[in-house]
Amino acid sequence: MSSYVDLDYISKIQPRLQQFKRKKDYLFNFRCPVCGDSKKSKTKARAYLYRVKNDMFFKCHNCSASHNLANFIKVVDRKIYDQYILERYKGNKPISEDNLFDRFKSDIKKKLNITPLQGLKSFDKIDNVHPAKKYLLKRRIPEEYFSKLYLSNKFQAFVNKLKPGTFGEETEKYEHPRLIIPFYDVDGEVFAIQGRAFGKEQPKYITLKLYENKQKIFGLDRINLHKTIYIVEGPIDSLFIDNCIAAAGADIQLPGDQKDVVFVFDNEPRNKEIIKRMYKVIDDNYKLVIWPDDIKEKDINELIMNDKTKTQVQNIIFDNTYSGLSALTKLNSYKRC
Repeated sequence: MSSYVDLDYISKIQPRLQQFKRKKDYLFNFRCPVCGDSKKSKTKARAYLYRVKNDMFFKCHNCSASHNLANFIKVVDRKIYDQYILERYKGNKPISEDNLFDRFKSDIKKKLNITPLQGLKSFDKIDNVHPAKKYLLKRRIPEEYFSKLYLSNKFQAFVNKLKPGTFGEETEKYEHPRLIIPFYDVDGEVFAIQGRAFGKEQPKYITLKLYENKQKIFGLDRINLHKTIYIVEGPIDSLFIDNCIAAAGADIQLPGDQKDVVFVFDNEPRNKEIIKRMYKVIDDNYKLVIWPDDIKEKDINELIMNDKTKTQVQNIIFDNTYSGLSALTKLNSYKRC
């Protein structure tokens, strides 16, 4: 039934997708409506809809945007999205607090022949004089998390063990160490890893999903669904706030009845993409933090590094949380783009 509904609604948004064509069953190609695809060639089409198990997903190989089908339809046409959600999930068991994150339960052990973090050393076992350990201490990352953060001296080789062929021989000269931030699901199993550069290596973050239909959400193993959930952009920022998860550069699809959340974006009033996402959060009737003018730091970690305590940061967040019309008014005066 779900496959039929998915294909039906793909056909409904098809007229809005340029160069749309079906490559084969459950694989569709078209120009990306997010980035517009190539500006030089009107025939290039680098966006795809594809199926993983029983669900459809969107991916653009030009701008790297990715969504499940529901969120992609929402990008294309909000009215069709509302119809899709109603039809796709009608008759389904309502999502309760107990099963809200059941979709993140892991069967990775069945998929991988090795433990994802095999061969890596956690930072609680690394000397404080080690340059990588000094980096964590400089960032004032709470030591309670050192046992769940790892060092990879050869990141590309590490990734290729998990997903062979991810990095080719031509990139070996760029091999370098990275901080490994594992994404744990509600069962404490690793379903994704993020490699963060210690220096100026680009890209700064490389996130690898070990299981494609998982959302890139960091902190699921620490979340309490009976309390307000805070959603930040980066995993490191989430370590300083109680009951906090990180979206890791992706949109989160939340159940419609899960409204006790607060989005905490980076403090970048001139960033058009962040401002656009903030307006969307308000439009979706969620709460968000709008940083006051006297806060100059870009994110939570910078606040901590500039001698703000965890309690002080949480108070700033609490005092500057808005929703509805007040959020819209505040955001209009906050933005600088």
